[in-house]
Amino acid sequence: MSKPSKTPQPNPVPGRTIGEHGIVGNLDTTALVASDGTIDFMCWPHMDSPTVFAGLLDPDKGGEFTVTPDLVDASTMQLYVPETNVLITRWMSEAGSVELTDFMPHPETRPRVAACVMRCIRVPRGRVRIRVRCRPRLDYARRVPAVEEYGDSVVFHDGPQSLRLASKVPLMIEEGEGAAHAEFELNPGEEVWFTLGDEAHDPPDETECRAACEDTAEAWRRWTRRSTYRGRWRERVERSALVLKLLTSHTHGSVAAAATFGLPEATGQGRNWDYRATWIRDASFTVYAFMRLGYIDEAEHFRRWTEARLMDLDEDTALRIMYAIDGTEAAEEDTLDHLAGYAGSRPVRIGNGARTQTQLDIFGELMDSLYLANKYGRAISHTGWLHVVRMVDHVSRHWQDPDEGIWEIRGGQQHFLHSRLMCWVALDRAVRLAGKRSLPGPAVEWAAVRDRIADDIWTNFRHPEYGYFVQTQGGTDLDAALLMMPLVRFVSATDPVWLATLDAIHDQLADDGMMFRYRNEDGLEGGEGAFTTCTFWYVECLARAGRLTEAREIMARGVLYANHLGLFSEELSLRAALLGNFPQALTHLAFISAAFYLDRQLSHPDGQVWQP
Repeated sequence: MSKPSKTPQPNPVPGRTIGEHGIVGNLDTTALVASDGTIDFMCWPHMDSPTVFAGLLDPDKGGEFTVTPDLVDASTMQLYVPETNVLITRWMSEAGSVELTDFMPHPETRPRVAACVMRCIRVPRGRVRIRVRCRPRLDYARRVPAVEEYGDSVVFHDGPQSLRLASKVPLMIEEGEGAAHAEFELNPGEEVWFTLGDEAHDPPDETECRAACEDTAEAWRRWTRRSTYRGRWRERVERSALVLKLLTSHTHGSVAAAATFGLPEATGQGRNWDYRATWIRDASFTVYAFMRLGYIDEAEHFRRWTEARLMDLDEDTALRIMYAIDGTEAAEEDTLDHLAGYAGSRPVRIGNGARTQTQLDIFGELMDSLYLANKYGRAISHTGWLHVVRMVDHVSRHWQDPDEGIWEIRGGQQHFLHSRLMCWVALDRAVRLAGKRSLPGPAVEWAAVRDRIADDIWTNFRHPEYGYFVQTQGGTDLDAALLMMPLVRFVSATDPVWLATLDAIHDQLADDGMMFRYRNEDGLEGGEGAFTTCTFWYVECLARAGRLTEAREIMARGVLYANHLGLFSEELSLRAALLGNFPQALTHLAFISAAFYLDRQLSHPDGQVWQP
């Protein structure tokens, strides 16, 4: 089981910190469970649906589902049941102990058990009095629900949505508060179950709850054991894979960038975005990580989702940088002005205004994912290839255009090296795939354009004095996205110009194993933290350069930037407090890739390392 440890604390903030949370889910939605047993963030019934609990964003208005044992001076800890996404929170004191088990039934348990949140409270030692309180706030906390008795349960409802809370202990309605609570005592060995789900479904009894818990744990164990990874950091790689699976839609195969919205990149600042969507950029990383671990079905499911986005295009529509989880258009950006925001970080945004930006790098990531899936999985269809041809022709015509880039700047378009690099990837992988599968297309013309892009990068994206690669054409600033250059095999990992770039990135963007994306202005107000993904890109670059001692040292620091359960957030403060949306898929993907490559290099420093 995961070892409990103290979570680094940011500057004092009201409420619970981001890093104090675990996550549970059912491959449709997720819930964050704090180390004090509170569910204070959950969207229902889907990950991109409105919240029913958002206390993490506003402790007063957001709503939460609390479990509070009456134990004086109790210590708390959290851990996952090994190889599962079943979360345990424990309180321990001289007078007694309490164990809370949280999970959502795995889809494989259906249709016997409907979608719901299940919470089991058990007392291993002592006689303990416990208070449970459920205070949902529907539609992003814009609505306080009415509460009514419904047999032995209570129903929270407002308009079209209603939730049903059930338990064998009496539930008491708090008039005018939109809440219900229960108070009870448990003796050693006794347990009580609470379930929260849609009103339309009858709640399971305790026998069904126990069976659902056992079946869910076993379903997760079966999935985890499919992994072929046996290297170093295995438990952490396993946890990262379980996080990625939680963020994956079992219906659509897409992977959300994170489970949350509105969590700030710096406390008290305005960089608070919604990551409950699927970015095309993450496509190749996702396919690569799943394949590396042996999860071919997940890689194939996501490949089909990305290929379907190409199939949706016609002559008048362009590939978008992000989509809703079901593949439709991502939601427009809006603000929830009634919420105070995490640590006063406002505005709280839902939807994402970057959905309409031009980001040329997405074509490279999508093409790379299709290339990998075709090389190690199923061949692309004829119709799918025709769409690829049209997409690559588009890249051939537009690779010289400026764009907003990988970091989605809002200060105007520029000529970014990373965007130019990924246009090179799009053409390179198209040429390779056409040759591998003997597919029709203008491969000779594509190869010529690919080579022109390479010449452009080597000529126009170098520091005028020091010669290393830079963020923008004719500029002098660095960008951690340049770490992708050897990872996509544009440049040798030991090329002198690249090594000079790698060292410059360390000198200018690194801080104690943390890595900032860039230091220059980006058209947005306020600051941000270090970007956790970039730490692991840096580790992999060091490993590929043969600098294994440095790589291992940075990896040792990087894994400590996860929380007590091994979950990574988007960013970190200078005190290593978790910031940004959580948990972050891209960071877990980058960690898996770095762990895989570094482990192989450490085990076979003089041999060939398998590398798609």
